[in-house]
Amino acid sequence: MRHEKATKLLDLARRLASSSEGLTLDEMAQAMEVGRRTAERMRDAVWSAFPQMEAIEDPPTRRFRIPSGLDSLFQTPTAEELAALRTAADSNAAAGAEARASALYALEGKLLSALKGSARRRVAPDVEALVQAETIAVHAGPRPFEDQGVLAEIRSAVKGLTALSFRYEGGSQPGRTRTVTPLGILFGRSNYLVSLEGQSPRPRTFRLDRMSEVEALDKPASPPADFSLQAFAAESFGIYHGEIEDVVLRIKPERAEDALRWRFHANQVVTQGPDGVVTVAFRASGMLELVWHLFTWGDAVEIVSPESLKHRMIEELERALAAHRRS
Repeated sequence: MRHEKATKLLDLARRLASSSEGLTLDEMAQAMEVGRRTAERMRDAVWSAFPQMEAIEDPPTRRFRIPSGLDSLFQTPTAEELAALRTAADSNAAAGAEARASALYALEGKLLSALKGSARRRVAPDVEALVQAETIAVHAGPRPFEDQGVLAEIRSAVKGLTALSFRYEGGSQPGRTRTVTPLGILFGRSNYLVSLEGQSPRPRTFRLDRMSEVEALDKPASPPADFSLQAFAAESFGIYHGEIEDVVLRIKPERAEDALRWRFHANQVVTQGPDGVVTVAFRASGMLELVWHLFTWGDAVEIVSPESLKHRMIEELERALAAHRRS
């Protein structure tokens, strides 16, 4: 127990040292998953160990931080942390996300090179043992396109708040050169640029593997102040955006355990009735991608609403059935 408390205090100290604005007591409590009174005691213990910690007035509250950071002694990564980093890098590499994998491998190298020789020799065997004991399950699906040059130009435009130009081989006019305001990148089974084009206020998505001649322009292009990439992504079941629908699904009792552990959508509400049936409700667009996913549940799932989703499911099933009957 003493070891666990010391570890949590050191974790809080690291958070306070890595935050430029500092943390409020409520933020500390949330980060450490404790009550406010416990957070106060933890803050005082950290302050006693690190007297350089300072309080910043931020009415109506106060923020706390360790401005000068922590000594390397307290910042040495654990074998578990390094193994998790390697696993994340391997996962990206296995999925075809070479750019992100390279960045994580480079970060791992920098962390290891920053360790003193004795610390590196001590942690290396444990890292390798953990890496050998964990592996990545590679799922069938498209390999995401991650050209480092394309990503570099997009990121340059995002950081510089400038317009982005590229030739696009998709859409209604293949081969057309487009100039857009980049808003961000959605990484998934395929990777997409999210951007604004022309006078339309509605963000559009462009597949990275269909983009060429990508160039960050010397032309100001700032995203709307109220735009959130996370909120935009949460509107849809997948990548495709359309009309937002109220979706209600019912899953049979024999698949209830799977349904209770499954995340259909970020804003889902999941309930289980006395008969064991699980009801899942959420608001989203992207009904076609939802239909594709619901195929994998077979007859265990029933679409309650909307009616348009039921009709789309029937159409896709009939299309697949007709194709197999012809073969």
